[in-house]
Amino acid sequence: MNALHRRSGFTSAQELYEALEADGITIGLTTVYRTLHALDRSGQLDVVRDKSGERLYRPRPADGHRHYLVCRDCGLSREVEAGVVERWAEKRRRRHGLHRGRAHGGADRRLRSVPLRTQRPGLRRAGSAGSGPV
Repeated sequence: MNALHRRSGFTSAQELYEALEADGITIGLTTVYRTLHALDRSGQLDVVRDKSGERLYRPRPADGHRHYLVCRDCGLSREVEAGVVERWAEKRRRRHGLHRGRAHGGADRRLRSVPLRTQRPGLRRAGSAGSGPV
């Protein structure tokens, strides 16, 4: 976590691995991925995806989860007011019969029948080939 706290903004597993190596810490890239996954599952990280679908990580602030707008070209991120995002997500969740939880979590079968015109360009349904952010 110390290495993540020293990074500014969101960072990829590869960038974190390279920073650790530059600091003289010998670690495998797989270990970095596994550790980030465990930290994410325990609620200690905020995670977004870049334009290629790669996960980017940042320590979660002590006072809770945040929502971010992230430029997929340069990686610049800005926090957005959570209430607005939560209300928007809840409305979409109910409309499409999605389960509560993370936005990229499991969906029931009704999502597969959502007409493509209701989905934003460039986004793929979870589980589709090359699935990116949903």
